[in-house]
Amino acid sequence: MFDTQYDVIVVGAGHAGCEAAAAAANLGSKTLLITMNLQNVAQMSCNPAMGGIAKGQIVREIDALGGYSGIVSDRSAIQYKMLNQSKGPAMWSPRVQSDRSLFSLEWRSMLEQTQFVDFYQDMVVDLIVKEHQAVGVVTSLGSKIYGKAVVLTNGTFLNGLIHIGEKNFGGGRAGEKAATGLTSALQKLGFIAGRMKTGTPPRVDGRSLDFSKMTEQPGDVNPSKFSFSDNTEPLTKQRSCYITHTNLEVHDILRDGFDRSPMFNGAIQSTGPRYCPSIEDKINRFADKSQHQIFVEPEGWNTVEVYVNGFSTSLPDDIQYEALRRVKGFETVKFFRPGYAIEYDYFPPTQLFHSLETKLIQNLFFAGQINGTTGYEEAGAQGIMAGINAHLKHMEQTPFILGREEAYIGVLIDDLILKGTEEPYRMFTSRAEYRTLLRQDNADERLTARSHKLGLASDDRLKKVEEKTKKRISLVNYLRKESYPLDATNTLLIQKEAIPVTQTDKYAKLLARPNITRKDFKTFELLNSFMLENQMDDTIFEQAEIEVKYAGYIEKEKRNADKLKRLENINIPKNFDFDALASLSYEAKEKLNKLRPATLAQASRISGINPSDISVLLVSMGR
Repeated sequence: MFDTQYDVIVVGAGHAGCEAAAAAANLGSKTLLITMNLQNVAQMSCNPAMGGIAKGQIVREIDALGGYSGIVSDRSAIQYKMLNQSKGPAMWSPRVQSDRSLFSLEWRSMLEQTQFVDFYQDMVVDLIVKEHQAVGVVTSLGSKIYGKAVVLTNGTFLNGLIHIGEKNFGGGRAGEKAATGLTSALQKLGFIAGRMKTGTPPRVDGRSLDFSKMTEQPGDVNPSKFSFSDNTEPLTKQRSCYITHTNLEVHDILRDGFDRSPMFNGAIQSTGPRYCPSIEDKINRFADKSQHQIFVEPEGWNTVEVYVNGFSTSLPDDIQYEALRRVKGFETVKFFRPGYAIEYDYFPPTQLFHSLETKLIQNLFFAGQINGTTGYEEAGAQGIMAGINAHLKHMEQTPFILGREEAYIGVLIDDLILKGTEEPYRMFTSRAEYRTLLRQDNADERLTARSHKLGLASDDRLKKVEEKTKKRISLVNYLRKESYPLDATNTLLIQKEAIPVTQTDKYAKLLARPNITRKDFKTFELLNSFMLENQMDDTIFEQAEIEVKYAGYIEKEKRNADKLKRLENINIPKNFDFDALASLSYEAKEKLNKLRPATLAQASRISGINPSDISVLLVSMGR
């Protein structure tokens, strides 16, 4: 069966593995997706949702590159919300509540319809390495499968250990066994491994909850969608989520169980996610808080199972149950399964190049939680990049790398490679210094042309983006050149309790006012006629509005990005001798030798590298 050599072998069929396999196959690589259980392709191990703050931007970037996450998310969504709309557009982040089962089914269906993807169910326990190059994998059944490139996306399965109170047992996810053998195989090759921890809350029976005691959280009135393609449609019906809160009685019950908690009795010593702490961690760290929010999220269209977001825990199941019964609306709760924590192996990502290829072994790529990240979106982003670069590597082509000024994906990978992480890495808008440029609404304009050049994004996708860009530019030019009608404008300004104007001016000047939005322009007949004639919908007007209102911020970020690009264009030779530069600090030499940045811009972003160190490097290279 495995006589033929594959171009790309992807190990693991989580979010990273699925995107990697799809990308490699769609670029023309004969791809094998091998996983321990083909019934759980793209399983949502934790919350049934995609997107959120900064994560929604990543999903749209994956979609713009030609990945599947956006399409699958749209087809399996039960609710859509645009978060942070009260803030500036750089912070707007789309999020969908998902049907957990449908999400997995849609992913598998799309992969099965993707040419060049083969599937196999088995556990990979070792790599086949020849002359420091990965040439295949070995499975638990003894099969040797050969490939030109290997992508490891093992998630939380590498030596996974599940904790529920004082009980612990091997597992990569509830009801699934851990993956063994691969960590030790990688360590023998010289890789450094570490341990991380994450957790998940109880799943409960929605029929046992009293939703009338909770605050309803409906979706957007006019929902949008993730994918820029025409393959999906916005939701026409939605399911609501709900909010309730813990209280002091809940906290007291939880504290009583601390002596049996693996978080506090020493059973768990690895680092958990800072920005998604367990409920016991919350009440311990924030002892002054009398309550914490609980988000009550349905798991799908046709199930009563409910996800208790905000109550992640590894406390004993009896403590979990007694505490949750004291939460308003949960008085008669019935568990489907208790929450648990899981520890697993990861490999510090400073051992990778920006292409996600390992520095030690050629043709071997890591993506997802194996690199120390947390979240489906972060995993999918790494997966699509690893799949692209695995294809390019065996084709002997230049790696595809996104800059920090081009995408959140670029920020994510750059942070991992140059800074590493000692706790599960999660993306936030605050991590991106060019977040006004990296908005969710313009991901297609930023990335589709680059993906199309690779051969991943289709001709239709590129044509659609080009038409959208042309319309946006045309509308912005109209707003900057044409003048608003005086009477209609003064009527609007009086309604807004603003001072009327005495003479007309350009539409852009009016739109730039903080209390005026595009929705106030509905009474301007000539403008609306222009938009109608040119088939410009509200999404085009929204982008034009952002460009007009935030022109100063956008231009400033573009100038800063241009400065960064100058350093990005100065390459550091692969075997550059940093130790020979006497003027470099000891810390700079140590970190530059360890991380081996490819450009001066990358070197400048390493923690501990000072501007004076960059000046020394510039001088040494004749700049």
